[in-house]
Order: sequence, then C-alpha cells, then structure tokens
Amino acid sequence: MRRRPVSDNLMARLRPWFVVPLVTLVVVTLIARLIGVLLPDDGIGWVDAVRGGLAAMFAASATTHFGRSRVALIRMVPLGLPNPPRIVTVTGLLEIAGAVGLIVPESARPAAVCLAALLVAIFPANAVASRRPLPAGGSPATPLWFRAVVQVVLIAACGLVAVAG
Repeated sequence: MRRRPVSDNLMARLRPWFVVPLVTLVVVTLIARLIGVLLPDDGIGWVDAVRGGLAAMFAASATTHFGRSRVALIRMVPLGLPNPPRIVTVTGLLEIAGAVGLIVPESARPAAVCLAALLVAIFPANAVASRRPLPAGGSPATPLWFRAVVQVVLIAACGLVAVAG
C-alpha cells in the first residue's frame, strides 16, 4: 500500500475557512504595500499595509460568524461556556468593530490591541476544534500547531499596528 506524502495529509486537514484569513491578510497587505511603492505620494508603508490587511481579514472572518460556517464555530466554543450561539455572534460583531477601528487611523492602535486580546481569548476554541471534526464533510480537524502558528502571526500583526501604527 502506497502512503500519501505528509504534505497531502496536511493539506487535506487545513480547512479553507481556516486558511483564508491568513491568505487574506498576506494578499491585502502585499497589494497595499505595492500600491505604496508604485504611488509613493499615497504614503502606504508597511504598517499601514498590515493595518489594511488586518482590517480585510477581520471583516472577512466576521462573515463566517453569520454564514454557513456558523454551526462549526458554535461547536468550537469550549464546553461549559454559556450560550455558544451568542458567543459566536458577539465575537463576530467584535471582529467587525475591530476591522472598522483599524481603518480609522485615530482608533487603529486601540483596535489592534483589542483584536490581539480577542485572538488570545478565542484561542481555546481553536484547541477544541483541533481535537474533533467539525461539520465540514467529516474531514479531519486542522492541527493545533497550525492554528497556533496562524494565531501568533495574527497577534504579531496586531502588535505591529499597536506599537508602530
């Protein structure tokens, strides 16, 4: 019996709805920075580009709290916490508010701090989700180590905006 390469197994376990936020952050950040390079009068440096990437990522991520992935997010809420549907709704609204806060230069720093805190607060849900398959066609759960790496990248990006923004 032929074994599939590890990379095939990993890609099968990385759900698109989990990888999309990271891709959104990177792509929007790079596009914004490219605009800053091509149009230097616009003054879009790396920090502003990251700020735009984070805003796009959190806005896109917030939509999952109200769409088809809502059931999966509700199942991610750790046992013992009250009213998982309300928690998912509130975190989605906080992501929207944070995305708007990042767009407004005067509120970008506090928004980045609050979003970093939100990412820390919701990490236990990622731990829960890594241990059990969620309603996504019965595919295996995304590994915790990958979820942790993504969270660290997102928190670092928020930290950059909070400190240098």
